[in-house]
Amino acid sequence: MHNQIYLYGASGHGKVVKDLATINNLNVVAYLDDKPKTDSLHGVPILHSTAVSSLINEKFVISIGNNKVRKKISKSINVKFISLIDKSAKISEFCLINKGVVVMPSVVINSDAIVGKHCIINSGAIIEHDCIIQDYVHISPNATITGGVTIGEGTHVGAGAVIIPGIKVGCWVTIGAGAVIINDVPDYSTVVGNPGKIIK
Repeated sequence: MHNQIYLYGASGHGKVVKDLATINNLNVVAYLDDKPKTDSLHGVPILHSTAVSSLINEKFVISIGNNKVRKKISKSINVKFISLIDKSAKISEFCLINKGVVVMPSVVINSDAIVGKHCIINSGAIIEHDCIIQDYVHISPNATITGGVTIGEGTHVGAGAVIIPGIKVGCWVTIGAGAVIINDVPDYSTVVGNPGKIIK
């Protein structure tokens, strides 16, 4: 059936992605998980991840919050990844959202923004015009990415953080909740506070 989907990852984030799929009139057939803790989650069966070999023609979303794990899984399984976008999100017709992305309720993504593969754009986040969000990024709830910002692969932007216009954030950076980023951030840094300071 064309309206079926499988989710890889039966955890807290998996529950949220399941709700998002249901809102989009998709039937979640099963979760796949490397170490299933139970037989089902919210009424949906959980299969061991080895079952993926028989599901290569099925639609999938990786429903795991950890950016590094999402990247690893996306490189290791050969399935049809799709994106899920909540109906309450406001998405410009002039932005680009790549495969495997989940866009949660009340998100705004404005004109000429680019969102890379397997990103999480969480509830109430704002991505302004001309931003580039590279693959495997997680933008947490109520974070604001203002115009012309670039965020590198695998970076996690904490809840309520603000990045001012034109800033370049490197790859695999961690930005703390509520941080205000007013300077460029190098790869692999951890930044907290207002104004944001590199602590690692």
